[in-house]
Amino acid sequence: MTQVERDGSDFVVSAPLLVQAFKVTEDGIRQAIRDCSLTSICEAGVDADARRWRLTFRHAGRACRFTVDEAGTILSTSRFPVRARSSATPD
Repeated sequence: MTQVERDGSDFVVSAPLLVQAFKVTEDGIRQAIRDCSLTSICEAGVDADARRWRLTFRHAGRACRFTVDEAGTILSTSRFPVRARSSATPD
């Protein structure tokens, strides 16, 4: 598997890429996915960014964003801190 592959309308990101991004073990990535502490969102580009996607992963107060083309080729990568999401429910 390459680092990011297209699977129909979805993308599959390799565990080693996330290991590198978040500096955890592959088992740590798997556990974070299972316990939902690693989340992701995929956004499709429009207009000048058509045929590009932003894949953003959040875990432990950090985010990693990959901009990819339709073949899954990584065009850019960024990492940045994010606020932890609150698990509290409104009254």
